[in-house]
Amino acid sequence: MRFWVVLAVLLAGPVAAAAESCTEPLRTVFARVAPSVVSIQSMKINKAKPHGRFETIAGSGVIIDKDGQILTNAHVVDGAASLSVGLDSRHRVTARIVGLDPVLDLALLRVETASPLPVARLGDSGEVRVGDEVVAIGNPIGLEQTMTRGIVSALNRLLPGISDEPMIQTDAPINPGNSGGPLLDQSGHVIGVNSQIETGGSNGNVGIGFAVPSNTVREVVPALTRGERIERAFLGVQTSPASTSNQSGAQVQSVVSGGPADRAGIRSGDVITHVDGKTVGEPSDVTQAISDNRPGEAVTIELQRNGSKVTVTATLGTRPASSTP
Repeated sequence: MRFWVVLAVLLAGPVAAAAESCTEPLRTVFARVAPSVVSIQSMKINKAKPHGRFETIAGSGVIIDKDGQILTNAHVVDGAASLSVGLDSRHRVTARIVGLDPVLDLALLRVETASPLPVARLGDSGEVRVGDEVVAIGNPIGLEQTMTRGIVSALNRLLPGISDEPMIQTDAPINPGNSGGPLLDQSGHVIGVNSQIETGGSNGNVGIGFAVPSNTVREVVPALTRGERIERAFLGVQTSPASTSNQSGAQVQSVVSGGPADRAGIRSGDVITHVDGKTVGEPSDVTQAISDNRPGEAVTIELQRNGSKVTVTATLGTRPASSTP
């Protein structure tokens, strides 16, 4: 059994494009980037406890704008009654949420400061390759300003039931508290935002962590800056490659009860071949086909069912965080 864990820990301006790559000593990378990595404390109500007791969730963040914009994970701050950011070991300031993307697990915060803040630069995750050396800076287990080192273990990794968005996999040690902190290349550019770990049944790092790629981050930052809570279309199916020989498409393994696909009459065993005229050759094509649609919009879906062609219309819903497409 696999155990996926988001990285927040429970305790008692435009974005700059990357410059050309050049490696630097890691001590230099740390000295330059660490001032732009902050600690975040999020006060949330634990509804499972009597009288809704408050809990403090600790995570990390990275400053991406000198005027006070900070990128972190949505799971660190969403639903917080209050937020504070530690700019260094002596200064903690109040923060507010500007925008949220719960599906990508990204959030943009803002703090008000009297002087410009140190800024980390977003790199080009499209240039990242397996085997590249990387470092993470954050606050694992609440230990502020910690740097760990590793490599890129895999690219375009999908986490079933957690995220259908491609992630960067790394063996750089990251633990609860690293949530929202940067994954950096050897030039000190942010190539990802640390978000999840595979625990193997434990509560800590086992050498498998995941980060939202910087190019994905760059795509959503403008919407977050506008104060949007980004909602994505949701069909409600779990699919796998079509099992029939010489047949392309995405075979439906399960359907979310009461979801858009269920209401449209899609069944387990159906093979999705087209969505709004777009050919579906593999499971990821289903997500891609609805990515430009908004919740509430209708799509036409062509299926193969027991050798027959079936066409249905589904009205898309809003995709919840950590869901299938």
